[in-house]
Amino acid sequence: MNLSPQQREVRSWLEKRAAILLAHNYQPGEIQDIADLTGDSLGLSRAASQTSAKVIVFCGVHFMAETAAILCPEKLVLLPRPDAGCFMADTITPESLRQKKATLPGVPVVMYVNSSAAVKAESDICCTSANAVRVVNSLPQTQVLMAPDRNLALYTQRHSSKKIYLWEGCCNIHDQLTAAEVLACKAAHPEASIIAHPECRPEVLDLADAVRSTSGMLTYVRHDDHQEFIIGTEKGLLHTLKRENPQKHFYSPSERLLCQDMKKISLADIVASLQNLAPVVSVPPDIRQRALLAVNRMMAVPRD
Repeated sequence: MNLSPQQREVRSWLEKRAAILLAHNYQPGEIQDIADLTGDSLGLSRAASQTSAKVIVFCGVHFMAETAAILCPEKLVLLPRPDAGCFMADTITPESLRQKKATLPGVPVVMYVNSSAAVKAESDICCTSANAVRVVNSLPQTQVLMAPDRNLALYTQRHSSKKIYLWEGCCNIHDQLTAAEVLACKAAHPEASIIAHPECRPEVLDLADAVRSTSGMLTYVRHDDHQEFIIGTEKGLLHTLKRENPQKHFYSPSERLLCQDMKKISLADIVASLQNLAPVVSVPPDIRQRALLAVNRMMAVPRD
């Protein structure tokens, strides 16, 4: 691969700092192309915890860097743009969660990893978009509270006999995708298979041939016989899909599937972060220990 001067500078600084560069699937292509690891937030953090690198540069949003800090307390976690936030994560706070829990005594809290460390610390168990159904169905209780994404909870409810209480949060990017946009894209590409993220609205999921997390989409496309795909998630994933499957064609059903927070980090930001070893993302020990317990409970759920 021919790297630009800025890309080469990033790789040079990574070598100097004995650092590892993690890039979420929604990051700009020029960052994904030089990352040591690409993937979803939890997968990246788990992989980073198993490396010998002492410095982690996380190209994503704030809660993702926090998750890395939870799982890698002995490493220095850098987030080149600390203002890279998440609309969904901001829809819930530890205080608002505690108030809700008080109205649902004995009901376990299943917290989506797209949340702050302090919110995870108030939860019983975490889940991802890939394992939400498995996590909820693993619990002995007949009722659960899922937060903060109502669409993920509604999707999970379709595959569970438990009563699921919803939190009125969402991903503002996935939630705005409409069924009409998907149908229009399908009309333009009638042979394409539709894959949607479970953070999308129920009426969008009803149109999908498959509902998958970002990592699940990559696996699905790799093994599916279709040559065309409509991808119902943030447009950054199309870069990875095209790179891994150059013979296949991918279409985004909406120009609005673009997360500005995921696009904030630049190559120059990464260089500055490595030069200064800042900004650092850390989690207070008491919050970290409780959040880690919720994450570890999720990890312990048997796979299908």
